[in-house]
Amino acid sequence: MVSMLLPVIYLAFISLGLPDALLGAAWPSMYAPLGAGVSWAGGVSMIISAGTIVSSLASDWLNGRLGTGKVTALSVATTAVALFGFSTCSQFWQLCVWAIPYGLGAGSVDAALNNYVALHYESRHMSWLHCMWGLGAAGGPVIMGWALAGGSWQSGYRIISILQIVLTAVIVFSLPLWKTPAEAAGEDFTPEHRTLPQLLKVPGVPEVLCCFACYSGVETVTGMWAASYCTLVRGLDAVTAASWASLFYAGITIGRFLSGFLTMKFNDHQMIRLGQALIAVGIALVLLPGNALLLVGLVTIGLGCAPIYPSIIHETPANFGKSLSMAMTGVQMAAAYTGTTLLSPLFGVLAQNITMQLYPFFLLLMLVLMAVLSEQLHKKTAARRAENS
Repeated sequence: MVSMLLPVIYLAFISLGLPDALLGAAWPSMYAPLGAGVSWAGGVSMIISAGTIVSSLASDWLNGRLGTGKVTALSVATTAVALFGFSTCSQFWQLCVWAIPYGLGAGSVDAALNNYVALHYESRHMSWLHCMWGLGAAGGPVIMGWALAGGSWQSGYRIISILQIVLTAVIVFSLPLWKTPAEAAGEDFTPEHRTLPQLLKVPGVPEVLCCFACYSGVETVTGMWAASYCTLVRGLDAVTAASWASLFYAGITIGRFLSGFLTMKFNDHQMIRLGQALIAVGIALVLLPGNALLLVGLVTIGLGCAPIYPSIIHETPANFGKSLSMAMTGVQMAAAYTGTTLLSPLFGVLAQNITMQLYPFFLLLMLVLMAVLSEQLHKKTAARRAENS
């Protein structure tokens, strides 16, 4: 049953990535027909992020009542409907309305799937599954590009919607293969459902939430502002800058593929430290003069980001116990999305009002905070395990 379900989960992770970069790829062709301004895409993105945060926080409640398989099917179906709704929009306000189910569908499935894999599969699968997310995120703009070549951004959203509907059908047919959290862990236990204030009192929880937000800051700020830094500070032309920025995401995707093999030798904590060390090397290369070192630095930061997110998620049951793993995965996802939503605009404000040269120093600050919080997290969770042993 495990081997039969795994391909479905891999497809689900590709599906998670497919819509993520669609708005950015289609927006240059969308905003004028919708009567919107160029900058209004940020408003749509924030609505999606807000919905994702809400559904991540609700994922523990949903998963306890429906189970991971049904939550995944429902969430993918909700996303499919929202994407189809995007394809019917003729005014900007309609886009904002459809962005609500878009975000709500994304958060709960992300948390539920990540927790299921953390309980049920080895660390290498977590890395490879997140690599599949990267392939989906890269494939979405390619599909949109084909659609735009035919003259319609609406058809791009419609194609992705159809793919999501097909995946929903596959998940529905696979429902008998999905196990309960207790069965997935191979033992009897009762999942604990706690409120956010209650979770914050658990040793290590504040640290892991802030650690997730800082990681998201590193990943999002690096990817979002790399091209601007290359152009405004290093003097590269816009085309070259954009291609170099894309190599950061290539580094993440390739790094997660390679991380799957490294996890056979190193544990999750060691993988997190390795990733942080690589990010530090990448930032140092960005700081050094020479555009060749800048390019290598961006790729190295991507390689460093690769193992951190999957490893923190995979070690959640070990850090906080299997009974709390679903609740913790949901709030960790919410913390990550909060970091993504807030830290990139914050850097944008700093870059506009001070200087874009702050780019590597902002990344370094987020890295140092993440590393300190990560070590504090592991110290506290190790102490808890020692007390319980």
